[in-house]
Amino acid sequence: MCGMSEDQPARYDRIADGYAAHWAPVIRPAAIRLLDDLASLLPTGSPHLLDIGTGTGALAIEALERWPSTQVTGIDASSEMVRWALGEADRRLPTSARQRLSTAVAFADRLPFPDASFDLAMSSFVLQLVPNRAAALREARRVLRPGAPLGYVTWLRADDGIDPPDRVLDEVLDEFGFDPPEPDSHPGDAASARAAADGLRRAGFRDVRAHAEVLAHRWTARGYVDFIEHFSEESLFDELERGERRALRRRLLERLGELRPEQLRLRLPVVYVTGRAPG
Repeated sequence: MCGMSEDQPARYDRIADGYAAHWAPVIRPAAIRLLDDLASLLPTGSPHLLDIGTGTGALAIEALERWPSTQVTGIDASSEMVRWALGEADRRLPTSARQRLSTAVAFADRLPFPDASFDLAMSSFVLQLVPNRAAALREARRVLRPGAPLGYVTWLRADDGIDPPDRVLDEVLDEFGFDPPEPDSHPGDAASARAAADGLRRAGFRDVRAHAEVLAHRWTARGYVDFIEHFSEESLFDELERGERRALRRRLLERLGELRPEQLRLRLPVVYVTGRAPG
C-alpha cells in the first residue's frame, strides 16, 4: 500500500488484519498473474526486484518462489502491512528464500533508494491509491536500471452494475434502518487500458503494453459476510450492540442463501501494464 497519501498509512495499519484475512486472498490470484507478464522481461543472472506496495507480500513471496535467483525488496507505507508481509514470508519461505527478501516502510513517490538500483519493479493494486500516479511512475523509473522493466496491475473503472451479494447487502441494511454504504468513487482507477498505457509512456517508459482482464471471485455466503463484517464495513458492525450485530449477520446469511451459487460472485475489471525504463 506504499502509494497511498499521507493520511492513509494509519488507516491501513488499523485494517491490516482484516485486509490480510478477507481481501488479500480475493485479489491474490489477479496480483500474482502479473508475474506471467513479467517472466519474459526478467533479466538474467541474479536480478534485484522492487515490489512497490508489497501489502501482505503476495507478489514478493511468489516471485521468490518462482524465480530462485532473484532478490526482492518490498516496500509499503503501512508498517503493519510490512509486518504481515514478513510474517507470511517467515511462514511460507524456506530459509534460503527468506534471506533474499528485504523490506522498508516508504512512499511510492519518495523511494529511499539511489538511482538505477533495481533490475525490475512490480506493483499490484496500489497505484490507484497514489495521490499522483505520474510522480510514482517517474520515481519507479528513477530507481530502475536502464532498460529495466516495470509491471503493474490496478483496477479499471467499472460501470456494469452491482454484484448480487452487494445488492443483498444494501437491501438488508435498508431493512435494518441503515443507510447503504457510500458508493466508492475510485478516482484512481484507470479509465481504460489505453489510458493506463499512455500514462506509463508519459512517465518515460518505452515498449509499453496494456491489456484488460476481469478479476472473478466466488464467495460462500459465510465468506462474504465475514468480508463485510470484518473488513469492508467493519466500522458499521463495530458500532452495533452484540445482539443487533448477530441479528444483522443472521439476516445477511439468510438472504444470501436465497441466491443461486453462481450469483455469489465478485467481478471487477483490472488492467495489466508493462514497459521498460529508457536506456
